[in-house]
Amino acid sequence: MWGGNQTQVKEFILHGLSSNQEVQAALFALFLVMYTLTIVGNTMIIMVVYSDLRLHKPMYFLLSNLSFAEIWYTTSTVPNMLFGFLTNNKAISFTGCFLQFYFFFSFGTTECFLLTVMGYDRYLAICQPLRYNVLMSSRICFSLATSCWIAGFLWFVVPIILISQLSFCNLNGINHFLCDPGPLLELSCLRDYATEATSSACSSLLLISTFSFTVISYGFILRTVVRIPSTSGRLKAFSTCASHLIVVTMFFGCVMYMYMRPSGNHPFYIDKVVAVLYTVVTPLLNPVIYSLRNKEFLRSAKKLICC
Repeated sequence: MWGGNQTQVKEFILHGLSSNQEVQAALFALFLVMYTLTIVGNTMIIMVVYSDLRLHKPMYFLLSNLSFAEIWYTTSTVPNMLFGFLTNNKAISFTGCFLQFYFFFSFGTTECFLLTVMGYDRYLAICQPLRYNVLMSSRICFSLATSCWIAGFLWFVVPIILISQLSFCNLNGINHFLCDPGPLLELSCLRDYATEATSSACSSLLLISTFSFTVISYGFILRTVVRIPSTSGRLKAFSTCASHLIVVTMFFGCVMYMYMRPSGNHPFYIDKVVAVLYTVVTPLLNPVIYSLRNKEFLRSAKKLICC
């Protein structure tokens, strides 16, 4: 962290979404409501799945894991952003920045793996219905979910350590509302191509592998669905995975735009809008998408609320 006329950076300044006081007040109210609804919605999913024995199935177990990941995924960034809106204090310590970086990417990576396993679960349910209980038993489902969490919290350890060891001189202004690898790498005194390549390779390998596996699962699902003779049968089969497909499209679309695009100058305001979509909007919409399209879940939720 030292060298020549360089000074050690002890904190970063997150510029956030806006410097206008009135706009910040409006954004504070908006994001506070969205964050609260996100926590309530995802917590409700966990409670409903846990309380109803009829929902103790692999699909709902994975959904509850996804909801738990979503709660902490959005919590890793939004409370700090709300604090900045409220106090106009946009500083974050060096350690705090990289802790946010680690947990944000760990929970996000876990979500990528969970979405992939959920796609595999839908493939088994539709394409291998007679062998489903064997191929996706409770033990196997628990093992897959555990693997998602372990891999998620280990995947970005090396890039985060490498970036944290860079020299940032006296440059500490991050034109973002979170500690992201792109803006952090731009603050480095000297460009470190090895660190950039490692960070980019980890992101690309994660997204390409998980998204490709999900697409392959849905390729087999589509092939099976179109062979169902009745229209009602095709609609029923596809409805069981429609919610998951919507979430996958939203999440992977935004994340792949941010972390798999060619290097170069990209408008900061567009990056911030896209980042809001996958850090705030997607975790908010997930419980809505999954619950409103699932009659079995809605019956259990009504039963829990009434009791």
